[in-house]
Amino acid sequence: MSRPPTDLLPHIKEVVTIQDEFRTHFEWGLDHDQLSAKELISIVEDSGIDLWSRPNRAATVANIQRRAVLREQNVAILGAAIDVEELIQILETPTLLIVADGAAGVFSLLPDTSAERAWSRLLFMVSDADGGDGTIQAARRGKTIFLHAHGDNREDWKKLLDISIEAYSPPPLVLTHQTPEEIPGMHNPGGFTDGDRAACIALSLGIPIHRITLLGTNTEEVGRWSGTTVRSTKLEKLKWMGRILRLLKLDF
Repeated sequence: MSRPPTDLLPHIKEVVTIQDEFRTHFEWGLDHDQLSAKELISIVEDSGIDLWSRPNRAATVANIQRRAVLREQNVAILGAAIDVEELIQILETPTLLIVADGAAGVFSLLPDTSAERAWSRLLFMVSDADGGDGTIQAARRGKTIFLHAHGDNREDWKKLLDISIEAYSPPPLVLTHQTPEEIPGMHNPGGFTDGDRAACIALSLGIPIHRITLLGTNTEEVGRWSGTTVRSTKLEKLKWMGRILRLLKLDF
């Protein structure tokens, strides 16, 4: 039986198999990733928020595909090193935005009218819930979030869910994980950091490589919008991000 087009399969298998490599490298346990993922989907589906039901999460994916893929839109993925000048230039073109977690904080540096235009262009955010003010603003504005579960972010995604539940219009959610097993109602399109996972998701949605631009993607320096992080560890993670983006054949 063929799978629904809203099942986000990895663009190439290597972006998923590499997850075992970084678990080994950082000495992280698979059981912690599994626990976080299963707890996340359980809490979301028991929340009582209709928008977060499994059928409506699939509908959220379909809506994104209609907006970006069927209309053949260009997209720009905003990474943690994004600066205002880059964003202003991309807003002058009919390009949709995908934001890696706290990179949405750059919107706050724009004039009000430009900031609202940026928020209106936001196709979705990719988040493991530690991005700070930019991530919180996206949740409160009801913007679609691809919320990711890994072994050491359970408290972070719980806090973001609490904020989202209290929002006037809770954000549509799509749930992702980084385990090798299939978890019904969740996706593993591959990737490691929010930035490269955003690229993996874009390709899984069916957005062609030639329509994807990476902005604010830097594997040598920790970006301003990286959120709470340990610099040495983050620099290690950025090397893995670069490896994944090269596997995807994306320029950065």
